[in-house]
Amino acid sequence: MADIPTLKQALAVSPDNIPILQLLGKAYLESFALAEAREQFDRVLALDAANVDARIGIAQVLDLEGKTSEAVLRLEQVCADHPEHAIAWKLRSKIALKEGEARSARTFYDRAVALNLELADENLLARIEEAGGKAQWKFADENHASPQASGDWQAGAYFDPDFDDEEDDFDDPFDDDHGLNDLELDFVQRADVNFAKVGGMESVKEDIRMKILYPMQNADLFAAYGKKAGGGVLLYGPPGCGKTLISRATAGEINARFISVGLHQILDMWIGKSEEKLHQIFQLARRQAPAVLFFDEVDALAADRKDMRTSAGRTLINQFLAELDGNIAENDGVLVLGATNAPSHLDSAFLRPGRFDRLIFVPPPDVPARAEIIRIMAEGKPVVGLDPDALAKKTSDFSGADLKAVFDQSVEAALSEAMKAGKVVPVSQKMLAKTAKQVKPSTRKWFESAKNYALYANQSGFYDDVLDYLGIKK
Repeated sequence: MADIPTLKQALAVSPDNIPILQLLGKAYLESFALAEAREQFDRVLALDAANVDARIGIAQVLDLEGKTSEAVLRLEQVCADHPEHAIAWKLRSKIALKEGEARSARTFYDRAVALNLELADENLLARIEEAGGKAQWKFADENHASPQASGDWQAGAYFDPDFDDEEDDFDDPFDDDHGLNDLELDFVQRADVNFAKVGGMESVKEDIRMKILYPMQNADLFAAYGKKAGGGVLLYGPPGCGKTLISRATAGEINARFISVGLHQILDMWIGKSEEKLHQIFQLARRQAPAVLFFDEVDALAADRKDMRTSAGRTLINQFLAELDGNIAENDGVLVLGATNAPSHLDSAFLRPGRFDRLIFVPPPDVPARAEIIRIMAEGKPVVGLDPDALAKKTSDFSGADLKAVFDQSVEAALSEAMKAGKVVPVSQKMLAKTAKQVKPSTRKWFESAKNYALYANQSGFYDDVLDYLGIKK
């Protein structure tokens, strides 16, 4: 950040110096002194009405003040007057993404990068793609006719007239939803993320590749050995550490349908109806294969039958076991993922071979993963002086949900000050560090309970990964 007092001293000597005015305006903008920044940019325009940097600076001020429509209008005019100005296109991309216009955001981003490759921003691009923004520009090479004549030429990029903005990011072979019935429309979801969009969790990703993805991607090879693609995998670990996200990303890695099932979508007050719903969902997954069938909080549907007071609960569990076994129909190409915070509550019958026979421990994010999560959470927020690595080191044992709580509480504190001051008050590194001391890691309570099971009720080796994570010798 530029030295504001020094710039003000220089400006006192040369009050009409446009470069100094611009630097001072940017310095005020970086410190979120919006009124002061606007004043400097207005002074530049009074001296040079066509100054592009000052026009963009005012658009940035307006955006931060919440006057998004006016900011967009000003940027549209800048881009119309100066279509080669890459920074303006990138700012339009950020605002469009914030307004939920992912496709426009991708168009503006691609144009900015085509004009200036140094503006490439992997985090921004990932957020655009996650929101549904797909590439609409191709790059010309010696095999393509130059599109300069049509006016579409932008530093080697041109608009692809054959682009279909209804295509799915992952070339989902089951992307045609027109033939889906009501049940399918309720449950079938697009696998809109893959491993590249999941921060950290590298050991978990590799575990999933070895136990899930490679068998699914090489089904013919496995068939030669009498093995079928699919099966059941149980993800377990403390809450808020990304079990649901990694499940959705698993479907994205193999271009499969993602079918997410909650307890409320199964249970029914009428006898036999819950079992019927469960069967219909499994049949849906079989029709949609390859598919990932995901049961969140699976311990609620697969609880230990010894704890059941009524026969209705035991009947539903028996139905679940039968569906997993493939006794009712083949589950070839169907990967059943279950996520739980309480694996000890599952009926032991679910853990035998052929059911949830593969177990994957999802631990809290490590330091590099926390730093990446912090960077992602800071995107689009008025955060200054952020040091993700330093903050990550101060948030030991924090889950992704805990880190979100740190940002949420810090933003609320900044908003409270902003309402009193009548202007935007940025969230600082100091504020985040202070909040981090107040937020208690939710994972510690889980590990306290899991440690007892791992030490005293681990005859089957179910909790071996937990012991390894805690550094306890078996």
